[in-house]
Amino acid sequence: MSCGKWGVLPSKGWSCVAIEDLEEPSETCEMCEVATIRYVHLMTHPDYDGELRCGCICAGKMEGDEDRAAARETEFKSREVRRRNWTRRQWRTSASGNSFINVNGFNIVVFPRDDHWAGRIEDRATGEVLFSKRKYLHENAAKLAAFDAMEMLMKRGG
Repeated sequence: MSCGKWGVLPSKGWSCVAIEDLEEPSETCEMCEVATIRYVHLMTHPDYDGELRCGCICAGKMEGDEDRAAARETEFKSREVRRRNWTRRQWRTSASGNSFINVNGFNIVVFPRDDHWAGRIEDRATGEVLFSKRKYLHENAAKLAAFDAMEMLMKRGG
């Protein structure tokens, strides 16, 4: 006998569109309606309107690849650790007094601009330079935005 929505909704052909960290196990998987989950895999299906918030095991079964779901969650956790440690890394100070770091083939600089902070990322291999479009209230907020942008650029290039 299946539990939750198994047997009611399609059991295969789902896709994961994102993962969220609830920071503690605090939500029930919407597919099995049993597992208490911390990492939520947001699952979509062409024959289902909306998303289901599921745990890793159900997500893997829904997409037909439990190893892929587990790897996705592991990578998500790894990225979160890297992001959490990002502002504590060894940032240097440029000749103009701005914080910068060279990492993963990028030169990343954050700097004060008027009443806010901004940033710049240069891909050292291609020379492509991107400037932040948003304003950040604090230096660390600009650094975290630069981390997110760098991760996006690395994913795009890979």
